[in-house]
Amino acid sequence: MAEAALDAVRRELREFPVAARELSVPLAVPHLDEPPSPLHFYRDWVCPNRPCIIRNALQHWPALRKWSLPYLRATVGSTKVSVAVTPDGYADAVRGDRFVMPAERRLPLSHVLDVLEGRAQHPGVLYVQKQCSNLPTELPQLLPDVEPHVPWASEALGKMPDAVNFWLGEAAAVTSLHKDHYENLYCVVSGEKHFLLHPPSDRPFIPYELYTQATYQLTEEGSFKMVDEEAMEKVPWIPLDPLAPDLARYPSYRQAQALRCTVRAGEMLYLPALWFHHVQQSHGCIAVNFWYDMEYDLKYSYFQLLDSLTKVSGLN
Repeated sequence: MAEAALDAVRRELREFPVAARELSVPLAVPHLDEPPSPLHFYRDWVCPNRPCIIRNALQHWPALRKWSLPYLRATVGSTKVSVAVTPDGYADAVRGDRFVMPAERRLPLSHVLDVLEGRAQHPGVLYVQKQCSNLPTELPQLLPDVEPHVPWASEALGKMPDAVNFWLGEAAAVTSLHKDHYENLYCVVSGEKHFLLHPPSDRPFIPYELYTQATYQLTEEGSFKMVDEEAMEKVPWIPLDPLAPDLARYPSYRQAQALRCTVRAGEMLYLPALWFHHVQQSHGCIAVNFWYDMEYDLKYSYFQLLDSLTKVSGLN
């Protein structure tokens, strides 16, 4: 009897993402030709938890005209920034039976630019991706070139962003599939970002496992080793690479349907809270994003219920 009930729960969990997709998930990420009003943004995108790409949202930013690698070299080249360094471009990702965080180096931005432009070499793959508001804290000289927040989004959400982050890296730097508890406005200033997205309703098809945390250490010889974070609790993370999924190990992922989109220079992606995303980029892509804390409302509660039922049913 109990097993029959559990099977029924699993069946409903498999059917739920299909129904949710038909009701509320677009077949492709829509484009807006201009920023929405605060009311339209909240009504049409935030409330239904739907992504969109907004064109002509950054046209008034000086950064869109000024930010090139030579400009960054001249303006902030001597400034030291936090740089994630990994052997393969994957920071905060599952490698073997570990969840591995990058080695972090404080390097002059000019050295990062030298590597990007092929003038210098550095072991591994470099990515300026510190987050934690690294734009105002590490590169305040660049602040006059961008807005401190997105006014129509701040009005719609009733708050200011928790963080404003600067991103710059090699094409090999990849962000593994994950989700955030933030309303994310991701602005590409130069180059392109390539997003693979899954709505929160795809959770029953997306596997999580618990991993010992480790950190890459870069030796003086330029090689990498993984060092376990002994005192840390195990972290749940998605082991699956959506670009080359191991469907023999994770067969449920066949039923998930990813949305793919490219965000180009001058465009802004609204990535709603709790959407799963995997990110690639063009070489030397420059971006700024604004993280607004999500509302912990009924949508959050529904997702937590979906997450809990998926775990206890052993669906993936």
